[in-house]
Amino acid sequence: MRTRNILLASLCLLTITGCKFGSSSSSSSPAPAPDSPPNILFIVIDDVGVDQFQAFGYGGALPPQTDSIDALAHAGVRFRNTWSMPTCSPTRSTFFEGRYPFRSGVRNAIVSNDLANSQVSPYTLTTPKLLKEQTGYVSALIGKMHLTGSDLNPANHPLGDDAMRELGWDYFAGYLDGAPYPIDTTAGGVAPVGTYQCGFVPNTTADISNGADYGVCYLPDGHTSGSHILMTDPNSYPTPGRTCLELGGILDPLSSAYSQTRHSELDFSAQNGHYTGAWKINRADGSNEVLEADHPRARGYRTILETDLAIDWIEQTRQQQPDTPWMLSLGYSALHTPLQPPPANLLPNPNASLSLIGCGTPVADSLTELGILPVEPIDLADFVQQRAVAQHMLEAVDREIGRLLVDTGIATRQGDGSLQYNPDSNTVVVLTSDNGTYMPTVKLPFDPLRAKGSLYQTGVWVPLIVAGPMVNQADRDVPHMVNSTDLYSLFREIAGIDASSLPSELQLDAQPVMPYLTEPDRDGIRSSNFTEQGTNISASTPPPCVIPAANTCVQIFPQQGVCEDQSGVWYGPGSDIDPNGFSSCCAVNAYLESQNQPATVLFPQHQSALRNEDFKLVRLSRLDCATDTLVNTEEFYEINEATGANLKLDREQDNLLASSTPEQLTSEQQANFNALRDELTQLLASGIDCPGDGNGDLQVNQQDLDQWTYWSDPAQGGGYSSWYDFNHDGLTDEADRLIIEANLGNDCRI
Repeated sequence: MRTRNILLASLCLLTITGCKFGSSSSSSSPAPAPDSPPNILFIVIDDVGVDQFQAFGYGGALPPQTDSIDALAHAGVRFRNTWSMPTCSPTRSTFFEGRYPFRSGVRNAIVSNDLANSQVSPYTLTTPKLLKEQTGYVSALIGKMHLTGSDLNPANHPLGDDAMRELGWDYFAGYLDGAPYPIDTTAGGVAPVGTYQCGFVPNTTADISNGADYGVCYLPDGHTSGSHILMTDPNSYPTPGRTCLELGGILDPLSSAYSQTRHSELDFSAQNGHYTGAWKINRADGSNEVLEADHPRARGYRTILETDLAIDWIEQTRQQQPDTPWMLSLGYSALHTPLQPPPANLLPNPNASLSLIGCGTPVADSLTELGILPVEPIDLADFVQQRAVAQHMLEAVDREIGRLLVDTGIATRQGDGSLQYNPDSNTVVVLTSDNGTYMPTVKLPFDPLRAKGSLYQTGVWVPLIVAGPMVNQADRDVPHMVNSTDLYSLFREIAGIDASSLPSELQLDAQPVMPYLTEPDRDGIRSSNFTEQGTNISASTPPPCVIPAANTCVQIFPQQGVCEDQSGVWYGPGSDIDPNGFSSCCAVNAYLESQNQPATVLFPQHQSALRNEDFKLVRLSRLDCATDTLVNTEEFYEINEATGANLKLDREQDNLLASSTPEQLTSEQQANFNALRDELTQLLASGIDCPGDGNGDLQVNQQDLDQWTYWSDPAQGGGYSSWYDFNHDGLTDEADRLIIEANLGNDCRI
């Protein structure tokens, strides 16, 4: 983005060692101390809850094979009681801000309708800024982190392609959207829409009608290995369509000769799930690059590309700045939808065929017999296919994590093929996820109807593994409560930064984590844990989308494709039910009732939960369509972190208030309920509203007027959505300046 001296000047208020104008290049970093603090490799896997991992005591009847992650778990500490937020953006913002969503404004997954007020602010003292200013770390962000808007709606994306640089990272290579684009079912324009559900031409074993056992694999222009590969020998290319996709190409099925004309007809510009992307690159020298989907470097399986970029950055940093500590945040795109088979050579059994998974014959299952899912309206065959594909995607991520660790020397490969963490690498590895598992891919006995997107245990209970040279007594479990905000403290602690040096106006919710690593018998630091999901600030409300498997109507997704990627039914413009679309979930329910169909459950506009060691309070706020008012309800559960038959989850039938009033609870239950209720109310009321303060320093002064001037100027900030759009109309204009002037001189810290 354009240089902004006024914007950068405001950051000085939130830093300790001063602030420099101009380039954010690492050349301006202070020199590290002689004894350099550890490097930090922070790995975030998308949409994978604790239910998936045998290392935590779960994984279902057939756990994913995650040898690399298991090796980290044995080399470090397993935190078995970690809570995230229910969706990606709120959790990921907590990693780098250390604040709950009601303080940061990032209340839900950021979509194109959401204003800058619900995106991570450039004025925030993020982890990369803190570590750079105080300890000289250089930092990189690779893959997905979903902290801001994107060019899907430039008016709501004030930081533009410079977004990750403005938030503090020296280097960024990834994408700003929340997920890969939908699968291209035309497989590059070789068939009508809807033909190839996995994005490639299957062989005839998988699809006798539309499959092909040979063809020409066309590669994007400029590909180093040439413009095409003849895949006409079934012995060499038993699955030509899939192999071609993995190479970044498009298979022209049933063709045996190259044609320049045919090459030009194929659609390399269409994104295709996890096998293409529009990559944004911010370099430390201030330059940017965009690789569109038709660029050879933008094509290939994302998990592999993300790992390649991570390895390259670590190696280059070691060569160019050998005495400088670094932090790499690697956000893998998997296992986020669309669920798409990974390359077979990334699986534990390279000969395993996925030709029937998600594209052809379904796998048998009996989830209904287990009492987990209703027969209708879920398509059980599709449900199980998705579960199988997701398991392979996780195993592929694990394989690439192993390659990353070995190629960078953070781990070594033993003679038996196992992985061994190398403490001499002076690198702390932190691995976690952003929320619970996506509903169809949840592992039993966890609850798929209360998964990602909900604040029940299956939706917010995530893995956390930390391996590093400071770990005392490796291969142990920590049972104490940890929150995703606490990683902000962990990164600070690893870098040797004292909490007392942080500005009080940050309003941090992060608690220490390091004592758990160094003191095996350490008592719990948190007495309670919190999670939350709300409604982001938008200039307009997205159309309704119904998730049949959960019988829930949401107004979160602005685009039809995003709704359908979540196994939803679109009720917005272009809907099969009404091309004009429905205005709200209430309108959808009115229509369903007119058709003698049951109404859906409206997704809560706000939900929060607080727990202590044994009990959990859930508070939900939903719109009542009949009265057009918000109605608050509370639920109360007894929960634990046991394995096997002793596990206590917050299933619907286990709500202690379902058939009892608070007064009818046992004395122990009532005492815990009242304590959690009071604490939750006080916590949510602790947020500070400071009208006219756009930079988060809790003061309204001349600096706010100066920064408003920047953002309101069409030639500088753009004049659209910004952190100075106080009336949330999507414009930064005179109306917002009046709000600053009306509150000028206020000090909200008092």
